[in-house]
Amino acid sequence: MSIEPFVALMRRHCIDYTNSHDQSVCDEIMHPDYVVHINGFDLPRDAAYKPAVKLVFDRFPGLGLVVHEFVTNGDRLAMRFSEHGACPSAQGHYAAWSGIGVYRWDGKQLMENYVEQDFLTQETQLASGQPAPLEPPHLDPWLGTRSAPHNPETERVARDWLAKGDLRDAGDVVIDGSWYEPLHPSPIDVADVTVNDLFTAGDRVAFHVTQTGTYRGGLVGAPAEAQGRETTLRCAGLARVRDGAVTEARVVTDRLGARTLLLKP
Repeated sequence: MSIEPFVALMRRHCIDYTNSHDQSVCDEIMHPDYVVHINGFDLPRDAAYKPAVKLVFDRFPGLGLVVHEFVTNGDRLAMRFSEHGACPSAQGHYAAWSGIGVYRWDGKQLMENYVEQDFLTQETQLASGQPAPLEPPHLDPWLGTRSAPHNPETERVARDWLAKGDLRDAGDVVIDGSWYEPLHPSPIDVADVTVNDLFTAGDRVAFHVTQTGTYRGGLVGAPAEAQGRETTLRCAGLARVRDGAVTEARVVTDRLGARTLLLKP
C-alpha cells in the first residue's frame, strides 16, 4: 500500500507547511498562479495568500491542523480539517474550528483552492474563553485514502440537490459545529445558488457554492434590524449520494462573511 500522489502532496501541505509554519514550502507545492478563494476573496499565492497566512501564524503561534477526511478522484481532492490553537492577543484563549477545502492541481503543484473555515465559531470561542472540542482526526488519512472515479450520476443528483438551496435536506447532516451542538436553521432564506466548484469521486461529491438570499436571523453579532436584508452565504462541503439521493452532507459555511455584509451601511 502506498500514498496516492495527490494525497502525498497534501501531506506536505499539512505537515511540512502548515503544522511546521514553514512558508518556504509554498513555492515547492503551490504553482506561482495558485489562488485561494475564501470568504469572498481571491488570494493569489504571493500577493495575498502568503501574507494572509503569515498573519494567521503570528496570531496563533502554535496553530495546528488535523485532517478528518480526504475525498479524491486522482485529479481533484477535497480535505475536511480542523485548525486549533491559542491566541495570545485574545488573552491566550483557545479555539478550534472546522474547514473544508476543494483543491485543483496540475499533477505536481496545487493550482486552486475553494475553501471555507468556520471563523464565526473561532471568534465566539476567543471572546468567551470557552473553546469548542476538537473533533478526532483520521487515524491515517495518508494511507487510508483511495481515489474513486468521477461519477456522472452522482454529479447530477448533487447539482439538483444544491440548486434547491437546502443543505439540511439529507439523511445525515453536519453543518459547522453541529457535530457537537444542535444543528441550527439556515441564517438566510435562499433565493439563488451559484456552484463555484464541484467534483465527484464514486458516490462522494465535493462542492463550493454561494447561496444568496434574505437574512432570517441567528448570526451572532448581527443586529435584529438586519432581518430581511440580502446577503450571501458561501459554503464548502462533502456529500454522499446513494440510490438517487443525497444521504449525507458535511458542510462549513462562511457565517462571518454573511454577517459582515449585513453590518455594512
